[in-house]
Amino acid sequence: MIDAYRPGHGLVTAGTFSFGDFELDLAANELRRGNGAIRLQRIPMELLALLAARAGDVVTRGEIVESLWGKDAFIDVEASINTAMRKLRRALQDDVDHPSYVRTIPAKGYRFIAQVTYSDAAAAGGSARDSSPIVLAVLPFEYVNADPEDEYFADGLTEETIAALGRVSPERLAVIARRSSIAYKGTAKGVEEIGRELGVDYLVEGSIRREARRIRVSAKLIRVRGQSQIWSVSYDREAGSFLGLQDELGVAIAERVRLRLSPVRAAGLAGGGTRNAEAYDLYLRGRFCMFQVTPAAGRKAAEYFERAAALDPGYALAYAGLADVYGNLPVNSDADPKPCWRKAREAAERAVALDDQLAEAHTSLGLQKFWLGWDWPGAEQCFRRALELEPNFAWAELTLAVVLSSAGRHDESAAAMSRCLALDPVSPLAHAVAGQHLFQARSNSAALERLRYALAIDGEFWISHIVMGKVYEQLGRPAAALDACQQALAYSGGNTEALSLKGYVLATTGRGAEAEDVMAALERIAVDKFVPPYNIALVAAGLGDARLAFEWLEKAYEARDVHMVFLPVDPKWDAYRRDERFRSLLRRCGLPAATPG
Repeated sequence: MIDAYRPGHGLVTAGTFSFGDFELDLAANELRRGNGAIRLQRIPMELLALLAARAGDVVTRGEIVESLWGKDAFIDVEASINTAMRKLRRALQDDVDHPSYVRTIPAKGYRFIAQVTYSDAAAAGGSARDSSPIVLAVLPFEYVNADPEDEYFADGLTEETIAALGRVSPERLAVIARRSSIAYKGTAKGVEEIGRELGVDYLVEGSIRREARRIRVSAKLIRVRGQSQIWSVSYDREAGSFLGLQDELGVAIAERVRLRLSPVRAAGLAGGGTRNAEAYDLYLRGRFCMFQVTPAAGRKAAEYFERAAALDPGYALAYAGLADVYGNLPVNSDADPKPCWRKAREAAERAVALDDQLAEAHTSLGLQKFWLGWDWPGAEQCFRRALELEPNFAWAELTLAVVLSSAGRHDESAAAMSRCLALDPVSPLAHAVAGQHLFQARSNSAALERLRYALAIDGEFWISHIVMGKVYEQLGRPAAALDACQQALAYSGGNTEALSLKGYVLATTGRGAEAEDVMAALERIAVDKFVPPYNIALVAAGLGDARLAFEWLEKAYEARDVHMVFLPVDPKWDAYRRDERFRSLLRRCGLPAATPG
C-alpha cells in the first residue's frame, strides 16, 4: 500500500490516480497501462504518487527528499532522486526533453503536467479503506548503555510519545495504547508479526542513550506492509532541555505519515506539561511505578507525583497522576477509601482547574467520582468529556465502559470496550475488565474465553485470576474457582478480595466451617490494616447469614468501600435484591438499581 497527501483531501491510502493511458492504484501498490501491470520499484512508485497527488504544483527536491527518505536521511539524496526519476520516466516512457507527464523545473524540482483524475473507491460504494484511520503503534524505546534503574525514562518517553501522537488528528490517526505497546518490550518478534498482532499500518521504533548530561534519541517509522523504513531521525539534547521532545517526536512522526495538523490540534499538543526538568523527571518515575499495580509501587508513585507538583504547582499532569494513584489504591491495594477519596478529589479538581482541555484530568476526576464519590452520572460526563478532547484515549474508553457495565447498560459498555480494545489490543488489564463486564452481563462462557486470552498475555496478572474465579464459581466449577483465588492471592501480594471470594466459594459448596475460618482470618487481618468490609459481607452472604451480611454491608457503606459499586450487577447478590434492606442500601449509596444480565 502506498499513500499520498492530496491538498483539500488529506491522506489517501486507497483509490486510483488516472492520467493518460495509466492508472496508479494506491491500495494495490500498482501502476497499470491498459490491462497490464508495469514493474516499478517502491521509491519511484512513491515518487509518482507524490507528483500525481500534487499535479500542476512544483514539488521541490527538498520536499521529495523529506517525503521519501526523511529530512535527516543519511544517503546521497541528489543521486537517489535522479535514479528514481530515471526509473519513473522509463516506466512512463516519458521523454525528458519533450515530457508528457513530468517536467523538470531547473534548480527547483518537478511538476506533473498531465491531467490527473482521482477515483475514490469508498465514495463509489467500494472499499471504505480511505475513510478508516491509519493505525500506528509506538514500540517501547530501548534504553542503550544505561543504568537499569533509569528504565523509567525510556518507558516514560514511550508513553509520552504515544500521548502526543494520540492528540494528533485523531479522526485520521489511531494510536495503540501504552499497555499494549509495552507488551513488546524486549521482544524478538519481527515487524510483520507485531503489526499483525496489533492490527497496525505503521510502527515507531526508538532508542535512547543517556550519557552524563546529554541524551540522544533515535526513532524510525516503519510501514508494516513490506517492512520498509520510510523515516528516521535523531535528537541530541542536554538533559535539562529534554522537555517537550516527546511532543516534537509526535508531530514529526505524524507529518511523516503525511498527516496535517489543524491549528487547534497543534496548539494543544503540549497541554498539561511543565518547564521544570526535575518535575518532569519525577513525573516519569511516578508513571513508571503506577503501572506496576502493586501497593508498594502505588505509594512510591504518589510520592513522585507529590514531589513533581511541589516543584511545579501548575503541573496539571502531575496532579492527574496523583489523583489516579489515590483513586486506585482502595481498588487494588486494600487502602482506606476515605483519606484516599479526599486526596484524589483535591488532586483531580486541581488538574482540571489548571487545564480544562486535558483529557487525563477529566478522566482522573471521573475515576474518583465513580469509585469513591458514587456519582455515576458525573463520572460518565467526565469520561465522555475526556473522549471529546482525545478520541484516541483508550483509558477513558475503558473507564467509561466500567461505569456503563456497573449500571447494567451492557450493550453500551460492550461498544465502549470494543473501542478500547481496538486501541489497546494486547493489554491484560483491558481484557480482564472486558471479562468482568461479560461476567456482570451473565455471559460467562464468553467471559471465560476473554480471560484466557488475558492470561495468555500475562499469566501473573492477578486481576485476570480473580475475575476467572468469579466466572468459574458461576459456572459451577468450585475447584477451578478456588485455584484461581489462590493464584490471585499470590500474585496480588495478598489482596483480601481473593481471600473473600475463596470464602464465598467454600460457603456455597457446603464447606461452611472452612468459610468461617476465612471470615475469621479476614477479621484478624483487619486488626492491623484496613480490610474492605464488603469482603467480609460477601463471605457472610455465601453462608446464608443475611443479618451478618447486612451488618458488614452497613460498615462498607460507612467506610465508603469501593467494592460497593459492584452491588447492582454482581450475581452473588441476586438472592438479596428483593430485600428492602438491599434496595435501601443502593438508594443511600446513590447506586442504580440495575437489572443484571
